[in-house]
Amino acid sequence: MASTQRSSEPTVEMLPRDMASEQHLVQELTDLVNAVYVTAEAGLWIDGATRTTTVEMRQMIAAEEIAVARVDGHVVGCVRIQQFDDGIGEFGMLVTHPARRGDGVGRRLIDFAEDVARKRGAVIMQLELLQPRDWSHPTKEFLDAWYTRLGYMPVRTGSIDESYPHLNPLLAGPSDFVVYHKPLPAHSG
Repeated sequence: MASTQRSSEPTVEMLPRDMASEQHLVQELTDLVNAVYVTAEAGLWIDGATRTTTVEMRQMIAAEEIAVARVDGHVVGCVRIQQFDDGIGEFGMLVTHPARRGDGVGRRLIDFAEDVARKRGAVIMQLELLQPRDWSHPTKEFLDAWYTRLGYMPVRTGSIDESYPHLNPLLAGPSDFVVYHKPLPAHSG
């Protein structure tokens, strides 16, 4: 049966704002994000720092910014999708359950985020990738190569303390974020 589940295609949907009151789901998504980021950003944060909280997750769901991927009804990933006034959409907090890595869940979530942003009027999709300033992080190197293959190109590097000063004290060392853009042409047909 496990091979049948593995071959199941994930379905992706935006969570409606009323799902923000579903405590179990909010906790499940918060735990998934934090568990994935513990590994993906190991060494970047001081011990005990977490990527998000249930309060933040509830707020993001209420703002209709969270999309989830499910396989056979089980959450296997999520992504945050935001829209900015200048025609830029952004995805962030992209996570896939570790047991589903390599199954195309992440790519499905990105495709969904791009479609949502396009429908909301975005002409550019953006992402930010936190990177240590003084050393090479293997997960960040992998993500840089993957995002580049998907058509995302770095457009600038910013200091974490200029845009996210509240996060700076939680970092284990100097880090920057690299901003990537990808044009979002209108769908044809």
